[in-house]
Amino acid sequence: MTTTTILTHQSKAETSNAGWLNFYRLAGVTALLAILVAVTDISLTFLPAGAEPPGTMTAVDWFNLFQDNWFMGLRNLGLLPNILTLFLLIPTFLALYSVHRHVNPAYAALAVVISLVGTAIYLSNNAAFPMWALSTKYAAATTEAQRNLMAAAGEAVLARGEDFQPGSFTGFLFAELATLTISVVMLRGGIFSKTTSYAGIVGGSFLFIFTVWATFIPVMFEVAMIVAMIGGLASIVWYVLTARRLFQLGKASQ
Repeated sequence: MTTTTILTHQSKAETSNAGWLNFYRLAGVTALLAILVAVTDISLTFLPAGAEPPGTMTAVDWFNLFQDNWFMGLRNLGLLPNILTLFLLIPTFLALYSVHRHVNPAYAALAVVISLVGTAIYLSNNAAFPMWALSTKYAAATTEAQRNLMAAAGEAVLARGEDFQPGSFTGFLFAELATLTISVVMLRGGIFSKTTSYAGIVGGSFLFIFTVWATFIPVMFEVAMIVAMIGGLASIVWYVLTARRLFQLGKASQ
């Protein structure tokens, strides 16, 4: 191999590394934005219609909510925090894979794949925007037959994609398994602190318990919300510590 070829490969490697360093900083920003989404969602929970138990509203109830407050309708059907958080965490998971690609590449890659599959499943089934569209048609209907048709269509959409119903369970399951998997990778990799790793493990575990509880055990929802709160707070800690370390890694070679 000639000297020119060696220098070319070194230049490409340095350029690739610089690209990853920039990406680490971007991933840190998206992790912090996920915190903003989570805090906003927690605040909205205390507003009227902000904490309705899952599965208790009919399609017509949702249509009326959309007509009264379209934003709360979208939020309650997963716009906040689920859709936005899943999008924001894509760069974060990719950055975490890059950080661990020389330490534990197989399981780091698995976490990314699980995260992407969970995001795709959740978004493809989510009921927020279809129900918003149906609510507009329901409001514009002029006959009882048309309204009944829209209500039936709405019930079908809810059965497939309302949060914490069996139709949305798989998407949630994959997203939480992705957090657990990458947190175990972080624990074993030694690049992130143990506090960061354990925060991700606790957050993913408690949110998994809450998802199963809210989906399949429709009793004592208020107690389940305490489990969700613990998982949510632990996840926020994970976002903060992960973002901080990614910023540090992004500046490491500058």
